[in-house]
Amino acid sequence: MPPQRDSDPDGSLLEFDEVTVEEYMTTDVDTVAPDAWVTDVVDRLKEGSQYSGFPVVDDDRTLLGYVGAIDLLERPGDESVATVMSRDPVVVRPEMTVKNAARVILRTGHQFLPVVDGERTLLGTFSNGDAVRSGIERTTPTKVQSTREMLERSHDATVDVSERGVSVDALVPTQREVYADELEGRKYELQHELAEPLIVVSSGSERFLVDGHHRAMAARQLGIERTLAYVLTVPEGDVGELGFRKVARVAGLESLADIDVNDYLQHPLIEKTDPTQEG
Repeated sequence: MPPQRDSDPDGSLLEFDEVTVEEYMTTDVDTVAPDAWVTDVVDRLKEGSQYSGFPVVDDDRTLLGYVGAIDLLERPGDESVATVMSRDPVVVRPEMTVKNAARVILRTGHQFLPVVDGERTLLGTFSNGDAVRSGIERTTPTKVQSTREMLERSHDATVDVSERGVSVDALVPTQREVYADELEGRKYELQHELAEPLIVVSSGSERFLVDGHHRAMAARQLGIERTLAYVLTVPEGDVGELGFRKVARVAGLESLADIDVNDYLQHPLIEKTDPTQEG
């Protein structure tokens, strides 16, 4: 079952210690040349760079250094990047494990690390977001497998699994309530491509949302029409009423619009204080 990169040739899950930076690094990297002007780099940062700086490379993409916002403070705009860049940035190799690269990020406090080969050719970058994503993509298949085994055991049927986009509005929830503060966190994850896929059970024309109600509601609030999901398909007609169908029916749930958003911070029993008022 997907994702294939999490499995070795005999189909068993790889140990997390074996997952490498190469599998999760970002290869589309913004860089600057050493002869670029400081003012040009400042303008690019103002335009909204994902990170607060750039790797500095030559025409052959050899890593020469790194220039960050802190390197540009109080520097004349007509100076070259070569005169202000850090010349010995912390780097990682593609064969390094994700676990060890994440430790380097934690210890150095960097947002991302350049990934280079033995010739210091820039291959990509590995960020704290990539580290989070690697953990997400290894956790979700375990949840999927557990759900699949439960369905096959309960209904004596073969359940197919695929990874694909699903229509958010077509999902039938199996949970009555979500929490407003957690929705904000899921929105951030969706906007930064850190959210794990939903888990959906498909039976006939119905799509039951099994895992990811906060993610689905966050997508709905953001106006995202389709989102990635692991879809477990139960053969129509071969089984009786699914437990998920019964849960939704008993709870009166037909769409995400039926889910209650619990903003417990607005609860009348929670006392609010005004920090501008002295007690």
